[in-house]
Amino acid sequence: MSDTIDYGNLMHDAMRDLIRKVLDNVSKTGLPGEHHFFINFDTNHDAVEIADWMNDRFPDDMTIVLQHWFENLNVGDEGFSVTLNFGDAPETLFVPFDAINTFVDPSVEFGLRFEMQDEHHPDLHVASDDGELAEEDSPVEDPERVTPDAEKAEVTPKKAEIVSLDSFRK
Repeated sequence: MSDTIDYGNLMHDAMRDLIRKVLDNVSKTGLPGEHHFFINFDTNHDAVEIADWMNDRFPDDMTIVLQHWFENLNVGDEGFSVTLNFGDAPETLFVPFDAINTFVDPSVEFGLRFEMQDEHHPDLHVASDDGELAEEDSPVEDPERVTPDAEKAEVTPKKAEIVSLDSFRK
């Protein structure tokens, strides 16, 4: 038994559960209003399932957009699968929740970023000191990471509220 409560990992688990609940609801009822999601994930995670050409093009991480065209969104306890359109070629991929680096819904200026790295969650990445998404991490601005519908979407970039765990650490 540990002498401390692992608040950081407990918070990450809660944030992943929030993402799971949101995606599960969307899988049943569709996206409400103007909501849409930019989901960046680690393509090196053992349980990620993507086509070989995607892994070649995005060797470290990839951002997907759930907005205008997606289907077969299936959400489980460990992750979600979805079919997206890549240049008129549908591709199905599986993303485990613990492979997610960022989850952003710019329609309501909401975002989550998983920031700490430890032995329990080695796929997590350290954020900048201010907890903000760096310009190069912005899913709207980086053309190499733009995926299916992002090129067609007319999205006005908004600054997302990033939840930082740094304020909870000693």
